[in-house]
Amino acid sequence: MSQTPMTVDLEPVQLVAADGTPTPETRYPRDLPAETLCWLYEMMVVTREVDGEFVNLKRQGELALFASCQGQEAAQVGAVACLRKSDWLFPQYRELGAFLVRGIPPGHVGAAWRGTWHGGLEFTKKCCAPLSIPIGTQTLHAVGAAMAAQRLGEDSVTVAFLGDGATSVGDVHEALNFAAVFSTPCIFFVQNNQWAISMPISKQTVAPSIAHKAIGYGMPGIRVDGNDVLACYAVMAEAAARARAGGGPTLIEAVTYRLGPHTTSDDPTRYRTQDEVDHWAALDPIPRYRSYLQTQGLWSKRLEERVDARSKRMRAELRDAV
Repeated sequence: MSQTPMTVDLEPVQLVAADGTPTPETRYPRDLPAETLCWLYEMMVVTREVDGEFVNLKRQGELALFASCQGQEAAQVGAVACLRKSDWLFPQYRELGAFLVRGIPPGHVGAAWRGTWHGGLEFTKKCCAPLSIPIGTQTLHAVGAAMAAQRLGEDSVTVAFLGDGATSVGDVHEALNFAAVFSTPCIFFVQNNQWAISMPISKQTVAPSIAHKAIGYGMPGIRVDGNDVLACYAVMAEAAARARAGGGPTLIEAVTYRLGPHTTSDDPTRYRTQDEVDHWAALDPIPRYRSYLQTQGLWSKRLEERVDARSKRMRAELRDAV
């Protein structure tokens, strides 16, 4: 049976330009309620602040290790914000933003990193699997959960979070193939942050993009600006709607950047230049989105005060819990 050839646009979907102005993109809506637009900003800032507190705790000897998501807040916040609370998340280890949006207390995330009282199992109360340190294994779990939901007739989707490096792991190939063959309601959200520890994306694959790998599995693949929270929200919402309608899985490549080290045990100055970091720092998703809110007349001193208060409260909550 002939099928329409699949294609992937190399140009990432972008709704908010680097300077904070709206782009001409018309395929995806950006007309979210004002409160939702402001909340997305709030969650990105809170994620950045809590992330910094985790790094401080590591430096003070309270944690053995932490993997910062600095620079990837838009990808995680946008991807999870559009989902239903009954949709299951299968994270890797760098998904602090996803955890906080899902409502997992920062203290519970700290306990997971310390391996103390709940070992990550408290996450399941929020339809989120424990964070996964082994690379790629969570993608298999996500597909299995999606198959279960499919057979039970549940109207839910699962999302597997992974990085660019994980796309070279055998488990991920198996997960993508199973998901496509059985048309499961599973979304693979790849945060291409340009580096798999010290391995650059240029040596990770010779494909035009990670999203192009979807063609071989017979599923839609799409690239999105991972530093644009509205674009990530829109692309994930589209993939989730397609999955719920029986359209099967989607591979999303969020093009972003890891501003910090791989983990607190890493020294990124050994393998990447300051010029590269400076280039991506200028594309920081938080000031970009703040500028967008200003252009839309939505940013205010009151909003900033609300965000600051919540950030301080959640940082204190984390420190008290750890």
